[in-house]
Amino acid sequence: MSDKKTPGDSGPATTVPGARAALILLVVINLFNYIDRQVLSAVVPQIKETLLANPQHSGVIGFLLDILTRILGSNPENALVGLLGMAFMVSYMLFSPVLSALPIKRWWLIAAGITVWSLASGASGLATTFGALLLTRCFVGFGEAAYGPLAPSILSDYYPVEKRGSVLSWFYLAIPVGSALGFVMGGLVLSAGLSWNWAFYLVLPPGILLAAICLFMRDPRAVAADAAARARSLTNRPAPKGESTWQLYRKFWANKSFRANTIAMTAMTFAIGGIGFWMPTYFHEYRHAGDLAQVNLIFGAILVVSGLSATLIGGYMADKLRTKLKGSYFTVSGWAMIIAFPLTLGMLYAPFPLAWVFVFLTCFGLFLNTGPSNTALANVVAPHHRASAFALNILVIHLLGDVLSPLAIGAITDAAGNNMTIAFLVVSLLVLVGGIVWLAGAKHLDEDTRRISEEHD
Repeated sequence: MSDKKTPGDSGPATTVPGARAALILLVVINLFNYIDRQVLSAVVPQIKETLLANPQHSGVIGFLLDILTRILGSNPENALVGLLGMAFMVSYMLFSPVLSALPIKRWWLIAAGITVWSLASGASGLATTFGALLLTRCFVGFGEAAYGPLAPSILSDYYPVEKRGSVLSWFYLAIPVGSALGFVMGGLVLSAGLSWNWAFYLVLPPGILLAAICLFMRDPRAVAADAAARARSLTNRPAPKGESTWQLYRKFWANKSFRANTIAMTAMTFAIGGIGFWMPTYFHEYRHAGDLAQVNLIFGAILVVSGLSATLIGGYMADKLRTKLKGSYFTVSGWAMIIAFPLTLGMLYAPFPLAWVFVFLTCFGLFLNTGPSNTALANVVAPHHRASAFALNILVIHLLGDVLSPLAIGAITDAAGNNMTIAFLVVSLLVLVGGIVWLAGAKHLDEDTRRISEEHD
């Protein structure tokens, strides 16, 4: 492979040694990351039966129930359950910028994060009150905050730009596959006659093992630093000046491509996060598609096939079209969302079993953007600022996205007379918004990518 870089590149000219081992490890970790997130959704009805069966709650939970009752004027049970998803996301988004900026070896920080979220997931199974479960989900978010911004940054340091879309697609395929395995695990636990607690116990041992492996990994940053030092010695270019976190964030937001990407991803995250959290409950309780274990298994299988294929195809398409289509990473993402919107309507209103076909097609459309959008994010930011850029992106898309949407869907459902179809319909409009924003931002992407390359060559 030639060491020559093409215009618009920002990163290593060739793949850094150890890249494949790092990719495999991070994909597996991300798999368990999303299993830990979604296994909760698979057992929501059981949690409601055991932890919300007593209408008399005291302390913080009683206070929250009183507030939600006053706001909604009805039984706020679904809104309260939505707080479980919200608690995780609040912790995840708030601590991502903080932990990603710590002066600690990245692999060590990732190992610590995996350990925390695995222990917290195991502790979720021990929860005997809703308040305790709420607290453990906060710690799961805290652990994942040490991993979320750093993992794509590490991979971007390993691979050159022409491979980055495909590589990050492999990394992000863990989102649909891991989420699906979370639903499947919940379904299998229930089918085996076990309590919901076991769905959380099972994710603890693999997490601890993966954390231990991370301690032996090499960071590509040292290689990149050596290369940059050699380049500066040849060109007399001074070392980059340090900038405060807020200065960096203002610089990121001033970048038109970063801003459009983050806004579109926020709209997408609001829709996917809320709908994904409630989907098994919706199909089981509101659409009567089958018993909960069966629904989890079917939905999990659909999510694996559609999500895996769409994530890989999306990254491959955007990479191949990079030199032929202006702003290919945004164009692929935008059209995928535009097409997904009417498919979402079919998912909500088609009778079963036909509705499962629309579920597959909707998931395919929604996950087609995963690799391209995150690759575009990495490409328009300087290599040594990528972790901070991903941290800001995580903060915004979750603060305005899936922190709010599980609670919003629960609240709309309660306010609409226990009609979750209306809640899903309202939230799905954000799919269309995300697609429009990506298409509008495509005209800036190539220029912003090229400018970053010229500044850091």
